[in-house]
Amino acid sequence: MNNQNVLACENLSKTFVDGEKKIVVLSDINLSIQKNETIAIIGTSGSGKSTLLHLLGGLDTSSAGKVYWGEESIQKFSEKVKAIKRNRLLGFVYQFHHLLPEFTALENVAMPLLMRSTNPKEAEAKAEALLKKVGLAMRLTHRIPQLSGGEKQRVAIARALVTQPNCVLTDEPTGNLDQKTAESVMDVMLELQETMETSFIIVTHDATISKKLGKQYLLSDGQLTQV
Repeated sequence: MNNQNVLACENLSKTFVDGEKKIVVLSDINLSIQKNETIAIIGTSGSGKSTLLHLLGGLDTSSAGKVYWGEESIQKFSEKVKAIKRNRLLGFVYQFHHLLPEFTALENVAMPLLMRSTNPKEAEAKAEALLKKVGLAMRLTHRIPQLSGGEKQRVAIARALVTQPNCVLTDEPTGNLDQKTAESVMDVMLELQETMETSFIIVTHDATISKKLGKQYLLSDGQLTQV
């Protein structure tokens, strides 16, 4: 693998078996992303975009092919090692924010650092700094149900970036937001991406968002092609 890649896959395939039928979702996907690069993956609903993201993030297992985080193939990792490396190398933002409602915005963002046994005061300081960068200085102690949809996604973005990952994988991060809020959230995400030099893979159906990214790929009939 190119040692400049932060994330890549080779001949990645995913097939589901339903009774006697085999459903090919992904077929021989090849993709690489370098430091500070942004790419969009577009495609119709059911085309396998989320499946591809889960495979790249080590959250699912491929039927064939390899995924690389940096120069290392994740196929050789145990689940425990994979989880540790995922926490250090990757961040995730989903359409549904997956924040913990019983905790504050600050506690949610600090959580990935606390999971790796970072000093609590240091974790909170880093979380607070990022929440201020995403415009939530006045929402630090608010619990998640007290936040608007756009605010929740900003918290999710801060949480994904607090560990300073090599790459952030995002699945329809603005899919639940109105257009104005979606554009605002996207602008915040790209501004932080550029400042922190983190790579982003963004799965989206929104052409306005995909055009803001460095490269665009179309996933169709199990094949990924640059457009």
